[in-house]
Amino acid sequence: MNTADLLAADRAHLWHPFTQMKAWCEPASEPLVLVEGEGAILRDSEGREYLDGNSSIWTNIHGHRHPKITAAIKGQLDRVAHVSFLGSSNAPAIELAEKLTALFPPRTLSRVFYSDDGSTAIEVALKMSLQYWQLIGQPKRTRFLAFDNAYHGDTAGASSLGGVGTFTSRFSAVHFPAQHVADIAALEQIETGEIAAIIIEPLVQGAAGIRLWPPGMLKELRAWCDTHGVLLICDEVLTGFGRTGRMFACQHEDVLPDFLCLAKGLTGGYLPLAATLTTECIYEAFLGEYHELKTFFYGHSYCGNPPGCAAALASLSVFEEEKTLETLQPKIALLRDLLAGLKESPHVADIRQCGFIAGIEIQRSSGEPYPWQEQAGQRVCLAARKHGLLTRPILDTLVLMPPLCTTEAQLRTAVDALQRAVTETCG
Repeated sequence: MNTADLLAADRAHLWHPFTQMKAWCEPASEPLVLVEGEGAILRDSEGREYLDGNSSIWTNIHGHRHPKITAAIKGQLDRVAHVSFLGSSNAPAIELAEKLTALFPPRTLSRVFYSDDGSTAIEVALKMSLQYWQLIGQPKRTRFLAFDNAYHGDTAGASSLGGVGTFTSRFSAVHFPAQHVADIAALEQIETGEIAAIIIEPLVQGAAGIRLWPPGMLKELRAWCDTHGVLLICDEVLTGFGRTGRMFACQHEDVLPDFLCLAKGLTGGYLPLAATLTTECIYEAFLGEYHELKTFFYGHSYCGNPPGCAAALASLSVFEEEKTLETLQPKIALLRDLLAGLKESPHVADIRQCGFIAGIEIQRSSGEPYPWQEQAGQRVCLAARKHGLLTRPILDTLVLMPPLCTTEAQLRTAVDALQRAVTETCG
């Protein structure tokens, strides 16, 4: 099928996420059909190349078609594609759990529960925390705390914790009971007797527009949780696996949560897989005789999927063999220097960077924000395509979060593409 035929079939049958399909289906729109990738580069059905500037929605870590990850998936498919994790186990899932828990001090985050994606990793943490309090005799702890402008996924429980009304307000009638706060100071006004857990995206809020938390905030939050007996959930679906310059964002402040939620980059961005890590203390509360009904009655058909676990094992091996975190440090510094050049533009209101994650907020040259209805950020990203960069905005914040394998030359190309696109679009 050629591009025209593919797009005709797409418009006739598909419904894309976070997409106004009326605009998508208009003849003037130019959706891309992506057909191939290699390293940090993607190619469309017309043969045009783009730097994957948002890591295929924040998932890809080591680049597309990495030979080690590809070989691991193919090798697993030669054995078995999927087996039930209910009542049986499999070698890749076991080995991956060993590898993940070994990334933390002994007897801390020692248990792994698999699911499918970021939202379900959050759901696991929420339901585990509720049942934990019931099992230890504190059933009144049924409420959750989250932060303003947070995003933790779109399933009902995860959506309950979201602080962006566009994503959550229509479904509030079926949400878990949750309260949102602006910062650490606001927690001092909270009555904690009914609070089961608090959740945070450590260091940086992604869907809020790459908003950075103040240094030390996460450590303060851990101390507050310890004082008030509240469980801490760290949502590292975005920040995990090197994005911030460390393997996990919570490691920057030596914080260990009670639940650590992982997805997106877990498999290097190759296959859907999520993991919720928790402590031995929480795990042991669920142990008992069958008739006591302490079992965690929750799961998904593809829990512990062998090809997904094989991909994740290969990704962790790449971190070791290629010294990914070490080679990333000079690229983080270069990205900071390149972004500093953008600050001179009257169309740039702010630049926020956390490791290899960056958000460039645009504005009118007068200093006023664009009305959100004008989709200025989206227009800039469309213009950047012509200069070889593929990314998506969050309203008027341009997100630059390429694979960790991106070269210094490619970084320069990406920032130059944004500079050109901002100038062409904003005047």
